[in-house]
Amino acid sequence: MSYSPEKRIFGGHHWFFPSSRRPYHLTEGLSQGAKVSFYHSNFSPKRRFFISEIRCNSTTAEQHTGNQGFESIYVQGIGVKPLVIEKIEEQNPGVSGKSDSCVQESDDLRDSEEIRSFNSSESSEETGASGDHVRFEEIRAPEVSGGVEENRVSIEREESAIEKEAWRLLNAAVVNYCGSPIGSVAANNPADNSPLNYDQVFIRDFVPSALAYLLKGDREIVRNFLLHTLQLQSWEKTVDCYSPGQGLMPASFKVRTVPLDGSHEAFEEILDPDFGESAIGRVAPVDSGLWWIILLRAYGKLTGDYALQERVDVQTGIKLILNLCLADGFDMFPTLLVTDGSCMIDRRMGIHGHPLEIQALFYSALRCAREMITINDGTKNLMRAVNNRLSALSFHIREYYWVDMKKINEIYRYKTEEYSHDAVNKFNIYPEQIPSWLVEWIPDKGGYLIGNLQPAHMDFRFFSLGNLWAIVSSLTTPEQAESILNLIESKWDDLVGKMPLKICFPALEYEEWRIITGSDPKNTPWSYHNAGSWPTLLWQFTAACIKMGRPDMAKRALAVAEKRLSKDLWPEYYDTRSARFIGKQARLYQTWTIAGFLTAKMLLDNPELACMLTCEEDLELLEGCSCPLSASPRTKCSRNAARSQVLV
Repeated sequence: MSYSPEKRIFGGHHWFFPSSRRPYHLTEGLSQGAKVSFYHSNFSPKRRFFISEIRCNSTTAEQHTGNQGFESIYVQGIGVKPLVIEKIEEQNPGVSGKSDSCVQESDDLRDSEEIRSFNSSESSEETGASGDHVRFEEIRAPEVSGGVEENRVSIEREESAIEKEAWRLLNAAVVNYCGSPIGSVAANNPADNSPLNYDQVFIRDFVPSALAYLLKGDREIVRNFLLHTLQLQSWEKTVDCYSPGQGLMPASFKVRTVPLDGSHEAFEEILDPDFGESAIGRVAPVDSGLWWIILLRAYGKLTGDYALQERVDVQTGIKLILNLCLADGFDMFPTLLVTDGSCMIDRRMGIHGHPLEIQALFYSALRCAREMITINDGTKNLMRAVNNRLSALSFHIREYYWVDMKKINEIYRYKTEEYSHDAVNKFNIYPEQIPSWLVEWIPDKGGYLIGNLQPAHMDFRFFSLGNLWAIVSSLTTPEQAESILNLIESKWDDLVGKMPLKICFPALEYEEWRIITGSDPKNTPWSYHNAGSWPTLLWQFTAACIKMGRPDMAKRALAVAEKRLSKDLWPEYYDTRSARFIGKQARLYQTWTIAGFLTAKMLLDNPELACMLTCEEDLELLEGCSCPLSASPRTKCSRNAARSQVLV
């Protein structure tokens, strides 16, 4: 298979890509054991990478078989830890063992990455769109990856001063465990004498840091993070004698040094996880496991190390998370029912029920898990449940969470108290719930997914993360995704202002703030989670814009942020309606602010890599039926309605 070269401007790196792209299946083109090789220098702003395009666009759920040989596998405890590998054959360096409570990287994987040499056949010099001086080298690789011949392109750009500063700060925030990097603290301000829990490694907070390192070419810290957090899954932590559900991932963890067996001279490092029993409000983190699955998929796509996904303990961890999320309950909706404060908005903000952020992450995690789960007799029922839930969830969100001018007008004319299977107002929404601000705010061309939907209740606030991740994961239709970006562009001053991006809009004020937040002094109007502006959302915004072919919007937002972030010492969030002030309680040198900026910058420099984070529309899911076909009037198939949402 031959590829012709393409020349693109990739910032700060040397990336090599084939020009033609298509869904890739493991059985095609490459022999088992094909390797991805890269080289990088940690001491120079100019770096070189060689990466193969392997399964970049694949959404298949077919079995991926590794060459793992296990002499002994055991389970520690009951519902406490996933499978732990005791001893592994050496012929598969992609799987590491467990020694002295630390997952150690083998010397083969860490120190002996295969470096391929390429002969330059053509070179030229051009100037990039940003005005940077760029050198092009057309590289031809002879036999690569099992006989696949590829032409590759090398492009480099000097990092700016703010990028160099950001990398220095991000590296300074790295936490080590047993001598190896394992994550990054939430904030790393040397002048902060009271860090509270900001000196811990949060799963959701580390995601942009992990992506930044993966895009840079550093896989070790991300691999260690994935494996160690997996070992923390479902520890027997309790809150008033209740244990977390099997499969729950911690919100955060901290590396602690404790005496070894009561000795005052010998010490050992341990990981101390927090499942919410120490958090403000004692809320379990629903989103942690979902982010872990999303990051696991991104790790495989950006490194080519799919052996990690195929490990028995990793497969077990994925299934435990899915079983926890797909467990039967009293709820009749395909959405996840959660308490307030169970995601990025981790304080009381009136998002209990079925918040959009959780639904978008849930859908994305199901899509990612569907690619990674090994198909066999033991997982067929799980995969069937995943497919059914995906079909039902996508229809539910697209049909009932979506609002634009037309939909709001329909709600305005709703009849209430309808009792029938064919009711138009299925959730008995009262037209009086339409807030006065929305009538004037919603643009003629544009729409969005509302923040929450429950019986007799619609939360009409715009939540940025939920809408952006719905675009990234294709939870929305292409038309809806375009409309969301149209709305953001139309309401730029409200949602971006002096610093991107509002976590939600508008703020809860006056009596509404008092009742819904409980008079929370941190969530005052236009501050923190109550419509504060969070720079870390830049990377999700960038990924969504690139996917929809509108990178100029992301560049515009990044330019706004770049003017202030370094001068303001990389704050956690900004206050006021237009984001003019640094947040009144914002931590400085916030790690995910730094990492979000770097990730957004690298994605814009290399838009091709965005496909590693996004999911495309899956027509097979829409073809499938989300409910059993039956003649019963109580059973109504949503297949046709779901298909009607697809644009051709």
